[in-house]
Amino acid sequence: MSHDHLHGPIRLSIAAAVVTIAMKGTAFGVTGSVGLFSDALESGVNLMAALTAFFALRYAARPADASHAFGHEKIEYFSSGLEGVLIIVAGLGTAAYAVKRLVHPEPLQNLELGTLIGLAASGVNFAVARVLLVTGRKHGSIILEADGQHLMADVWTSVGVIGGLGLVLLTGIEWLDPILAIVVGLNIVWTGGELVRRSFNGLMDHALPREEQDQIRAAIVPSLPNGATFHMLRTRRAGQRRFAEFHLLVNGDLTVRAAHHVAHEVEAALVAALPGLEVMIHVEPVDERESWEREELKRLGEPPGPATPG
Repeated sequence: MSHDHLHGPIRLSIAAAVVTIAMKGTAFGVTGSVGLFSDALESGVNLMAALTAFFALRYAARPADASHAFGHEKIEYFSSGLEGVLIIVAGLGTAAYAVKRLVHPEPLQNLELGTLIGLAASGVNFAVARVLLVTGRKHGSIILEADGQHLMADVWTSVGVIGGLGLVLLTGIEWLDPILAIVVGLNIVWTGGELVRRSFNGLMDHALPREEQDQIRAAIVPSLPNGATFHMLRTRRAGQRRFAEFHLLVNGDLTVRAAHHVAHEVEAALVAALPGLEVMIHVEPVDERESWEREELKRLGEPPGPATPG
């Protein structure tokens, strides 16, 4: 599956990270705000994550081969998981630095200029995050979604930091700056943990969402001939690719050719309902006891079928 259409948004993310690092670093330099320092650190993580995503997409685009018969898309989960870990490290680093500044405060200066630069950097990140999220959801790319969520977390971080600097300007209470940075750091850690959890689910072949499983079942039933049924439905996802496999139980007197034709019709109905779905169907006689694997069906939470064959 080609990933060329995903490279543009990732390149945009890399460019945005470079620009915002420069902007936020400048803002920190002129103000001395630990909140703006944490914001600049987050943009540095954004750059590392975007570069990781870029190279992961290039690897995921490789076609299936003898060593990777199901393709290379699972590297997307590794990439988003690594991004989650980087986010957690950045969040912990932010909180630790804020605690240090809370214990050993330093004076702030030029807050008006720093705030304006921070707002401009947030605008850049917001625009790029929207591009990544829309494109990622449209094409089912967890890499783009992860990068978009990361940037949106950065936007909210910046909004919080700038709001805190506004309070410092209004009240003159400078310890609000490190307190807010600690809160922001903990929020960053939570965002990273969510990405790690989602990536772990993908690497562990987590089933497709219940709604998609219901779509699959709804597409199979109308295409079945009289007396046929199905069970042992198993689903998973690898990057943008979705997989479904199940047992198709048909009249045992059908010829191999006729049973194959039924399976082909069912597969066509599934692909029409969920474009791009890769389907594997195991045909079995409905009237054979061996076709009703009760323990396996029980493990998958499905009805065990008739008590006797037929």
